[in-house]
Amino acid sequence: METRIFRVQGMTCGGCAKHVEKALRAMPDVEAATVDLAKGTVAVQGAASMEAMATSLSSAGYELVGPA
Repeated sequence: METRIFRVQGMTCGGCAKHVEKALRAMPDVEAATVDLAKGTVAVQGAASMEAMATSLSSAGYELVGPA
């Protein structure tokens, strides 16, 4: 399965990273999500659209700003 990498704004600590991963993993079309806090990115596997992921992260207090 293809891995897509996106930039995320609003992550400042390890707790934020876990919150982002949890929000994305809860989506039905996301197989895996792994945050790289130092780079401010998340690697996502699955068929979820960028728009759906952005909405999920917005509800969690973060902003998916586009491909890395």
